Amino acid sequence: MAEFATIARPYAKALFNLAQEKNQIESWLGGLEELAAVVQNQKVISFLEQPEINTSEKVNVLAELVELKSDELKNFITVLAEQKRLPVLPEVYAQYQALTLSFNHTKSAVIYSAYPLTEDQLAELAEILKKRFDSKLQITTEVAPELIGGVKVEVGDQVLDLSVRGKLNVLYATMTN
Repeated sequence: MAEFATIARPYAKALFNLAQEKNQIESWLGGLEELAAVVQNQKVISFLEQPEINTSEKVNVLAELVELKSDELKNFITVLAEQKRLPVLPEVYAQYQALTLSFNHTKSAVIYSAYPLTEDQLAELAEILKKRFDSKLQITTEVAPELIGGVKVEVGDQVLDLSVRGKLNVLYATMTN
């Protein structure tokens, strides 16, 4: 959601800057990921939407659910709760993660394949992509049977479609023009 992205951006940047100062970038990333997952749970959403429950109680429950150890992250969640911004936590996490990847000179890559990739296939593909995009990559994989065969890779806003489905689409477009 574009609106959530706009709201989340200053929070993510502020938290990232503080994490840099405290040398806690990676450890806070894990805590944010857990918090983002928890606030998407329907039972937690129902709890957070209850107006009769005060902010500190909501923050304490969230902190206990993810076993939050960092006082700074707890303070951050308190600020979000006071501003009624807890629903943007998943977007804050996404933007914080992007800032972390950029800081580490790493790009996020998603590899879609028609079938699950073996460890060897993934390692070989990761090496090829690392050279192709001239960057370290944080790779996630997803099985997408509609590709029929081959792979489709998304790195940032770049797409490399080496799937059978992609080749068939190109062939179809060529034949119809």
